[in-house]
Amino acid sequence: MAIHTDLGRLGESLAVNYLLKNHYIILERNWRFQRAEIDIIAKKEDQIIIVEVKTRTSNYFGDPQTFVSEEKIKLLLYAANQYLVSNNITLEARFDILAIIKNKSTQEISHFKEAFYYF
Repeated sequence: MAIHTDLGRLGESLAVNYLLKNHYIILERNWRFQRAEIDIIAKKEDQIIIVEVKTRTSNYFGDPQTFVSEEKIKLLLYAANQYLVSNNITLEARFDILAIIKNKSTQEISHFKEAFYYF
């Protein structure tokens, strides 16, 4: 398996643990609809939280959250809409990014709530 794939999976596991510690309920992991994938779908209080996880070994080339492209946002919006409709969910949806720096000496998690908006 490729190193970046291993890092991505590790990042998603760290993200799930972080969310659980902060009283989120994990509903789905790696939920797919056509070309789109949502890393984590969670619930907290009366909101559904769509979480994109970005993990890097350093921020040398930029902070992890800056790697969420416009195309990825469009795909997340599309998939989130499908998830909400197909599961008959009427709760408000929020889009968060968990940016993770993970290497031998560092583990940092930054949580960006309402990173972008659902129209």
